[in-house]
Amino acid sequence: MSGIFGLNIKMSIYGESHGKAIGVVLDGLPPGLALDEEAISREMARRAPGQSALTTARKEKDAVEIQSGFFNGYTTGTPLCARIANSDQHSKDYSILKDKMRPGHGDYAGYVRYQGYNDYRGGGHFSARLTAPLVFAGAVAKQALAQYGITVGAHILRIHDITEPGFNPLGESEATLKAIDAKSFPVINDNIGEQMQNCILTAKGVLNSVGGVIELMAINLPAGLGAPYFDSVESRLSQILFSVPAVKGIEFGEGFGFAQLTGAEANDQMHYEEGKVRCYTNHNGGITGGLTNGMPLVFRVAMKPTPSISREQKTVSLAEQSDTTLTVVGRHDPCIVQRAVPVIEAVTAWTLWDLLIEAKKWEK
Repeated sequence: MSGIFGLNIKMSIYGESHGKAIGVVLDGLPPGLALDEEAISREMARRAPGQSALTTARKEKDAVEIQSGFFNGYTTGTPLCARIANSDQHSKDYSILKDKMRPGHGDYAGYVRYQGYNDYRGGGHFSARLTAPLVFAGAVAKQALAQYGITVGAHILRIHDITEPGFNPLGESEATLKAIDAKSFPVINDNIGEQMQNCILTAKGVLNSVGGVIELMAINLPAGLGAPYFDSVESRLSQILFSVPAVKGIEFGEGFGFAQLTGAEANDQMHYEEGKVRCYTNHNGGITGGLTNGMPLVFRVAMKPTPSISREQKTVSLAEQSDTTLTVVGRHDPCIVQRAVPVIEAVTAWTLWDLLIEAKKWEK
């Protein structure tokens, strides 16, 4: 297993859901990057569990302890190590999962892959608990990108069958993106957001879960980031986005909508605007030829419903090699989407920073 991601800057996550701690090591960071620790704490709080009836009841403050690579408010250029203690584990709730596999979860595949030695408590290393270190890495990356005027923001586009209006593909203001980020339930339209929350609570009330769609936008990206083929912007982002638990689909710009368009409709025609090349439309989501083209980056990710639900489901007993049933106990999110928004922003910010560093190596 590889827990390392990045080309010029690398992150390495570690830990399990019910271990003593989880964390991340960030390598290759430049020295002298000022970090606002309060801003990092705010990002961590956006993802933290146990804050409302919409999320798992597990209480974790997700307080970050920076152990190295940071001194007097600045990065030192040595590996930046951050540790997040686990303090609210109910491991006994998971004892039955040593043998009975949760439908829709990584239990069975993980058991086979690691020959039964995997930590099954709370999903172990497969758990969404491991997204907390990703948010820390993204919080650092967001502060680095801000030096270039680049802002990354996202909103909940859809919960189950309830959808709100999407971002303006030609761009949103920095103030708009930050205002959405500041909300406990990050949507554009609060009235529709209330309907989404009621949908989540309804699913919870009948021992079920729901999924949804997150839409992300990054503004003020320079043209020319990325590389064709294997290091295209879509390729790099897709790798890290599909590493986030529950993400099952990604589309950039019009995505699957391109299938019903003609070339004349799909092409983003260009013009000069205040000395810069801009497009009249942004069907390609800010990426052409695998490279950023100066338009806002726009993509959407689809997230499946939380597989751990308290309804009786059909499964198998590995010990008895027979069919059986399972009712999952423990504390689980009836919908993971709202807590995943800062995670999607984080991994995007980290990847864009990595691509920006790569591009600057070739600047004359």
